[in-house]
Amino acid sequence: MKKLLLPVILLVLTLGFWASSDFQEIAAGVAIFLFGMLMLEDGFKLFSGGILEKLLEKATGSVPKSLGFGILSTTIMQSSSLVSVITISFLSAGLISLIAGVGIIFGANIGTTTGAWLVAGFGLKVKISAYALPMLAIAIVLVFQKNKYLRGAGFVLAGLGFLFLGIHHMKEGFEAFKDQFDLTRFALTGLFGLLVYTLVGTAATVVMQSSHATMTLIITALAASQISYENALALAIGANIGTTITAIIGSLTANFQGKRLALAHLIFNMVTAGVALVFIGPIRMSVDFISSGVGIADTDYTLKLAVFHTIFNTLGVLIMLPLLNKMIVFLERTIAQPEEDLSKPKYLSAAVDEFPQTIEHAMRSEVKHLYDNAVELIVHGLNLHRHDIFTSKDIAATVAASRTPVEFDIDERYEARIKTLYSAIVEFATRVGARDMPEDVMDDIYSLRDVAGRIVRAVKAVKHLRRNATRYTQSDQGKITDLYDQLRTEIARILVEINKLDLADPEDRSSLWLDQERVQVLSDAQDTNHRIDVLIRNHELEAIVATSFLNDANYAYAAIRDLLGAARAYYIETEDAMAEVERILALEDEELADLLLTASANQRSGGDQ
Repeated sequence: MKKLLLPVILLVLTLGFWASSDFQEIAAGVAIFLFGMLMLEDGFKLFSGGILEKLLEKATGSVPKSLGFGILSTTIMQSSSLVSVITISFLSAGLISLIAGVGIIFGANIGTTTGAWLVAGFGLKVKISAYALPMLAIAIVLVFQKNKYLRGAGFVLAGLGFLFLGIHHMKEGFEAFKDQFDLTRFALTGLFGLLVYTLVGTAATVVMQSSHATMTLIITALAASQISYENALALAIGANIGTTITAIIGSLTANFQGKRLALAHLIFNMVTAGVALVFIGPIRMSVDFISSGVGIADTDYTLKLAVFHTIFNTLGVLIMLPLLNKMIVFLERTIAQPEEDLSKPKYLSAAVDEFPQTIEHAMRSEVKHLYDNAVELIVHGLNLHRHDIFTSKDIAATVAASRTPVEFDIDERYEARIKTLYSAIVEFATRVGARDMPEDVMDDIYSLRDVAGRIVRAVKAVKHLRRNATRYTQSDQGKITDLYDQLRTEIARILVEINKLDLADPEDRSSLWLDQERVQVLSDAQDTNHRIDVLIRNHELEAIVATSFLNDANYAYAAIRDLLGAARAYYIETEDAMAEVERILALEDEELADLLLTASANQRSGGDQ
C-alpha cells in the first residue's frame, strides 16, 4: 500500500502542475505549510526537558488537569500530532498513567480547533504574508545561535512564518484557480456527499499527517468558493478521523501502553465523527444559532466552519468523558499487558527517544529492572531466598538455616537476564549520546550506565563465589562453613539495606549510611584476613582451603563495594542541598583506609598501655 501511495501522489501532482499553474501555487502553499509545521515541531522539541515536560508530569493528578493540558498545549503548539507523540512517549516511559494520557488526547482534540479559528478569523482577513517575511528574517538569525533555546525560538518563529506563507499561497492559488476551473461542479449533496467527502478528508489527512494542514486547505478553498459549505463540513469530519494516523504510527515503536493510547485516540475520533455525521442537521442548526449570537454573518462560512469544528469536537469529549473508565477497561482488555519477559528491556523503546525527560526516566527504570534481576541471581547464587532475608529479623540466623542449594543454572540465567539487559542499556546510552541532548541529561544517562556496570560486576563476583559457597554450606562443616555463612550474611545484609533505601522517601535517603557500610566492609575484610591467619596457625583450617576462601572473600567484598557504589549513584539526589553537604563530607576510599589504619593503630597502642 505504501509503495503504491507515493507514485499515485507524484502522478496526481504532475498532472496538476501540467494542467494549471495556479494548482502549482496551491500545492506549493500546502508544502510550505507542512514544512512550517515540521519546523514548529522541531522548535518545540528543543524546549523539551523544560517547562513542557514538567507541566505534563503535573497534569496527571486528575482528568480535568489532563484535559486542560491537552487543550492548552495544542493551542500553543498548533499540533495535536506533536502532543500525541509526546504523550505516547511519556506513557511508554511510565511517567503518566493511561487515564491521564487519554485525558490529554481528549483535550488535544479541542485544542486543535483553535487552528481553524486562527486561519478563518485572522489568516484570511489579514495579508499575513506581510508578517511572514519579517518573521523568517528574524528566525534565521536565531536558528544559527549556539544556545538551544534561542535555536528553538528560531525554529518556532520560522515555523509560524512558513505557516503564514503557506496560507497566503493556498488562498491566492484558490482565488486564481476559480477563474479557470470551478471545483464546485464536483459538489455532492445529501448522505452520499457527506460520506464521500468525509472519506476524502480522511485520505487527505492520512497523506499529509496533519489535520491542521487539511483544515487550512479546506478553509482556504471554502473562502474561494471552490467547495460548498456542506462538503466542507464533511471534509472537517474526515480530517478528524485521519489525524489518528500520526498517533498510530507513533505507537508502532511504543510499548503496550502507547498502543492502548493510539487505540483510544482512534476510538474517540471515530465516535466523534460518527456523532457528527448522524447529528449533522442539529449541529448545523446550533452552528447557525451560535454564529448569529456572536455576530458571525450568515455568509461567513469559514468562521461558521470553525464553529462547527469546535462544537463537534467538544461534543465528542462531553460524550466520552462519562465513559472514560469503561474505555480504560476496554483498552486494557483489548491490548493486554504482555507476560513479563525478564530477559527483555521493559522501558527502552524507540518511543521514549525523543525527549530528555522520558529518556532519563526510561533509563532509570531499566537499570532498576536490571537490579531486580540481579538481586534474584545474587540471592539464589548464595542459596538464599529474597522473601526470607527481606522479612528476617535475624539475617545471620536465616542464612545459617539455609542449607538447601537453590537448583538453577546461574550462567544461563546470567546470559538471559543480566547480559541482555546490560547490552540494551549500553546500546541505549550510546544511541542517546549521539543525539543533541542537554549535558546534564547525558551526565545522568552515563551515570546510570555506570550503575548498571557495577550491578553486572556484582553478579559476576557472586557467580565465582557460588561453587564453594554451595560446597561448604550444604552441611555444617565447622569453621569453613561459618566463614562462608559470614560472607553470605554480609551480602544479604547489604541487599536488605538497599531494599530499605529503595522503599524510603527520597528526602530521607542519606549517603552517610553508605559510607558507614563502606567502612564496615573494609573492617570486615581486615578482620577476615586476621581470622584466617589465626585458624591456619591453630591448624583449624587447611592452607589450600583457606586460600580458596580468601579468593572468594575478595569476590564477596568486591560485590558488596559495587552494590554500595551502585546504590549511592542511583538513590542519592545530588541536587538536594543536604545531599550536596553529605557529598562534600563523604569519605573517599583512601580516607576510609587511613581512618581504619589510624583506628587500628590507636587500638594497638591502647592495648600496649
